[in-house]
Amino acid sequence: MTTTEPYEEIPTAEAAREAPPDPPSRPRRGLLRRLYDWVLHWADTPYGTPALFVIAFAESSFFPIPPDVLQIALSVSKPRRSFYYAAVSGVGSVLGGILGYIIGLAFWAAAGAFLMSVIPGLTQANIDYVGRLYEQNAFWTIVCAGFTPIPYKVFTIAAGVFSQHVGLGVLIAGSILGRFGRFFLVAAFLYFLGPGVKSLIEKYFDWAALAFAALLILGFVVIKILL
Repeated sequence: MTTTEPYEEIPTAEAAREAPPDPPSRPRRGLLRRLYDWVLHWADTPYGTPALFVIAFAESSFFPIPPDVLQIALSVSKPRRSFYYAAVSGVGSVLGGILGYIIGLAFWAAAGAFLMSVIPGLTQANIDYVGRLYEQNAFWTIVCAGFTPIPYKVFTIAAGVFSQHVGLGVLIAGSILGRFGRFFLVAAFLYFLGPGVKSLIEKYFDWAALAFAALLILGFVVIKILL
């Protein structure tokens, strides 16, 4: 009597189609979250303060993540330096705003379409809307924008586009009042609340991103009402 050796059954094509796929090892995070993590990691390096300046500078002209993220992380680790970090954010943001102004003044006609395709929040509709605000009161538009979650780069670039309504001095003065005011409010908040702030941001980032989108829309409404 002969016996057959056991063998592994090869699944049919139908069975393979019916079998559930292997679960992914890790969900893929969006670009915004990865940029957020990249910004945040500088707080654990010796280059946290220079990185804060560079990010504040870049955010005023093209970068999507606000410097508050890194400012919060640095201030949590060294609460007594909260207002110093606010000053670094303010200086970087004002200088970056000058770059945004130059972009709008010198490059918008030739490169506007490209810039809108690569800079988050920069659209022709937003530029035109801010231009109408500048016709009413450029200085207070810039001051209010400095406090709102609206991407500040929209206002700095639009200031250059509508330079007939916004001189560079007006942009600088409004940026100093609005941006320094915003960052020093963050510093005061951190000085008194301390380490709990960072953990809340980490835990509720996705919800915060949705809230940010809602505040983005609300910010334009608030500026319209105030002006």
